Amino acid sequence: MVRHIVLAGTLALLAQQAGQQQIASLPDAPLQAIPDSPRPQPILPGVSSIAPGKGTTPESNGDAPKAVDPQQKEAPTSSLSDPNPKANPADHSDDGAAPELPAPGQGPATLFRATTNFVEVPFTVKDSKGQLVPALTWRDIRVYENNSRQQLRLFTTDPFPLSVALVIDQSMDFNTMTKVNNAIGALQGAFSPYDEVTVFTYNNGPKQQDGFTAGQSARLGAVLERSKGKGREPIYYDPTGPLGQNININQGALASTMPLVNPTHGQSQSNIQNMPKDVHTLNDAILAAGISTTKAGKGRRRIVYVISDGKEYGSTAKYKDVVKYLQTNKVAVYATLVGDSSIPGLGFMERIHLPFTMRDNILPMYTEATGGQIDPEFRQKGIEESFARITEEVRTQYTVGYYSREPFIDGKYRTLEVRVLRPNLRVIAKKGYFPTPEDLRPTPPAATGAAPTSSAPR
Repeated sequence: MVRHIVLAGTLALLAQQAGQQQIASLPDAPLQAIPDSPRPQPILPGVSSIAPGKGTTPESNGDAPKAVDPQQKEAPTSSLSDPNPKANPADHSDDGAAPELPAPGQGPATLFRATTNFVEVPFTVKDSKGQLVPALTWRDIRVYENNSRQQLRLFTTDPFPLSVALVIDQSMDFNTMTKVNNAIGALQGAFSPYDEVTVFTYNNGPKQQDGFTAGQSARLGAVLERSKGKGREPIYYDPTGPLGQNININQGALASTMPLVNPTHGQSQSNIQNMPKDVHTLNDAILAAGISTTKAGKGRRRIVYVISDGKEYGSTAKYKDVVKYLQTNKVAVYATLVGDSSIPGLGFMERIHLPFTMRDNILPMYTEATGGQIDPEFRQKGIEESFARITEEVRTQYTVGYYSREPFIDGKYRTLEVRVLRPNLRVIAKKGYFPTPEDLRPTPPAATGAAPTSSAPR
């Protein structure tokens, strides 16, 4: 066994020595070169000869074009070589060159224009007792424009910040003006810190006391204090006038028996006085206040809040022009009615307007046309409470919105009606509006000293 192992090892050693001698006897051969990694090529061969569409036709490959029949007017073209075979000939220049085409992958830009007319309608709902009605949903509301029902796109009960132009009448009598002066200190508490307020006063023409300021600022309190007026004294008549005459019987015989009877009554007098015209420029004041609110930003309620007895005479601006401007710019008029017009019986009789006479109370017409409200109060405490009631009603309004089907810039008046599908409820909303395209801004009617000459931006 050991003998076989020694023999095998000897044979292996002899074979290894024979292989080394054979390798040493071979001639020296050059080493094989190992290729390096590929290098980046700046310009690939044949790239400059490649163009979009090349190779699709024989002409594009550089081949000779086919012969064209002389009787044929136009050479046949391929739908692939001509990107727009049906193009308008007017699109080509006079020299016959093809029009410039867009870059590959970039088609002609198409611009779509859409005109919308979104209308927002704030409204208030009250029950038979005059209380606000909460918890209404969009299913309870129907909105009609020009007697056509609209599809609601917006319904919210969120409160909006207010931009209020306060108008204080200083042409009232002395007693009424004293009540307003004593109650006006409670007005600032009706506003929130998010509201902005400006103050106008008018006697024989409107005057803006200050610009817009925060509702809870000390500056507004100082402006309200400065806006207190003295009022007007009552007009006294000459006792020899028509109201000072008495009864004349038997050529003054009654006067001898009754010393207090005026014996000149019934006789013609040369000094009969006509009733003087008392100027109350309420239209001009509302117009100036409405123009100031149009500077408010979007998302704010535009309110003109009037404290007055409602008398109007001597204004430059006409009522219908002022109402049109308010309806166009979404301005609502609210009012605290004071003085004799606030007495229920007397106030109702004063609403009857005789031709060629002064309007004793024009405020209900403004509030009804713009969707506002009026609160008549005769006592000082009632005037103070009306400030909080009116601001509360403005903040608790419902707001609906829809896209009108009417032409956007026709400028025609559109009627509005808001209905609630519940019995015994009263809806307070504006009666209509004028469309307001951004490129056609309404121009305010002329009023001497009441407003700037150009309309404010929306």
